[in-house]
Amino acid sequence: MQLRRNVLTRRTAAALLLGLTVAGCASQPAADRPAPAAFNATDTAWIQLMIPMDERASLLIDLTPTRAGRPALAGWAEEAGRRLKNELVDLRELLEASGVPDSRPHEGHNMPDMVTLDTVRRAKTVTGESFDRLFTESLRAHLVQVRMLCASERTSGSAQRAKDLATVIERSVAQQITRLDALPMTAAGAGHHRLGGSGPVPRRPARI
Repeated sequence: MQLRRNVLTRRTAAALLLGLTVAGCASQPAADRPAPAAFNATDTAWIQLMIPMDERASLLIDLTPTRAGRPALAGWAEEAGRRLKNELVDLRELLEASGVPDSRPHEGHNMPDMVTLDTVRRAKTVTGESFDRLFTESLRAHLVQVRMLCASERTSGSAQRAKDLATVIERSVAQQITRLDALPMTAAGAGHHRLGGSGPVPRRPARI
């Protein structure tokens, strides 16, 4: 049953990227600067979806220093925030390399498992256990969706640079999910599992 669920969710992620491409949700290259042939519609749809997903997740992560109840969760969030900043730099560089203008086609959209602005607003009103629960549920859903989208990009994308980044992000996300799931459930047990900054942040892939 678990295998079947994984297959279905991966197909869902692939269908999402395909749907965005067919529906024209992914922006087209500027008329005076066509996208290099190495980038196909899946590549650009993936890049333009990943950027707002990571930006939304960053909004929630930025709240943890003053609202998290568990020190271990705050430590995990600190590391996750550094990873997101690196990802966003690479994704924006890829978008520029693709020749597609930064037209923000998903501005204001709530894509599947994206951290919503409503979630961020609610997170600003709670602290301690309530914040931890909201944060963990939202970020875990975000990470699972990103992992599936990256797997779909590796399968259906064309640009090797984009596929390489998807591989790096997918591996990083898998590690983050494992660490998030291993965190103690209460502040009392946090001292035994403190993650704060543990482990090196994966290096960004060399620019091409």
